[in-house]
Order: sequence, then structure tokens, then C-alpha cells
Amino acid sequence: MEEPSEIEPIVVRGRVKWYDSVKGYGFIVGDEVDQDILAHANCVRASGRSSLPEGARVTLQAALFERGWQAIEILEVEPVPPAQLGERPSDFAQAAEAIGPLQPARVKWFDRAKGFGFINIFGDVKDVFVHMEVLRRSGLSDLAPGEAVAARTMQGPRGLMAAEVRQWEEAATESAAQHPQPESVAQPGRAGR
Repeated sequence: MEEPSEIEPIVVRGRVKWYDSVKGYGFIVGDEVDQDILAHANCVRASGRSSLPEGARVTLQAALFERGWQAIEILEVEPVPPAQLGERPSDFAQAAEAIGPLQPARVKWFDRAKGFGFINIFGDVKDVFVHMEVLRRSGLSDLAPGEAVAARTMQGPRGLMAAEVRQWEEAATESAAQHPQPESVAQPGRAGR
């Protein structure tokens, strides 16, 4: 890794221009800098992600290196609204309404070029079909084998399929916010009065 210039790293807001998880890098167009910002796979993985969805708004820490700007840390990635993806809602997207609770799952395999793959819900050996359009609607652009995710499923014409796929960390945070742990009745250090 290159040594950064004398300029201290800065927080930058921007939009993902493109990211290719196979190549292991992509670029972000920053609002505060005049060059594209390189986003290397190591930086993306350190943020708990396997990829960056094209067009997503991001907040990151970046530094200027000899060869240009480079992401040091991905701080936040906002999901891409379907309207910004330039897609017209299809019958598939309209039919794939999220059904049931988010369940923990692991990616079996996903081929971005083919546009589909499979996940397995924790504790169930059946494969769950995942279509690229469902990923896009969920703000994701790719899945890595073995990656932990959360999914809502529905019965499709050929079997179980994902209606929604979320990053595990995002789903866990959302679940904790919706279902806070009850506070203990007895507080430490206080005897019952």
C-alpha cells in the first residue's frame, strides 16, 4: 500500500461510480474532491461488505496518495432506491413482496453475470433462489460465497425464493432497534425497598 501524502485523510460524501468484486476494486465520485476515489476490496471488506452497489450514496474517509485519491474506510452506504436504478418495476419485482420475518442465511453461491444464485436459511438444507433484481431492490450489487445475510422468503413457481436480502449487520441493527431488550427490574447496587 502506498504512503499517503502530507494531506490528512478527509471525510468525503459521494456516489459509487462502479465496483467489481471479481476485480477487487471500483471507483467513487466524491462531492469534495475533483478526482475519482479508488475503493479497494480490502477497504470494502473491512467495512463488513462484499461489494458496493452502483449508484449508492456513500460516506467514507479518503486520503490523497501519489497515484490519486483512495478510500481508507467506508463509513456508511445508503441503499439505492429502485427508481434510481433506472429500472421499470417488473411483474417479478411487484410479485416479490417481502413475506415473513428476516431469517439468518448464508450465501451458497451467486453469479452476478448470470444474475442469480442461491442462499441457505440457517437450519434448513433447501436452497433458496436469489435473483439479481431482488438484490438491487435491497441495495446490494453482489453476494460472496459464505457471506452471512438475512432474507425474507416466498414460495415461487419453482420453489422457495428470496423476496428480500439484507446485509446481516444491517438486519441485526434494525432488529435490535425494533425489539429493544427489556431493562432489568432490579438495578445493580440497589436492594429492594
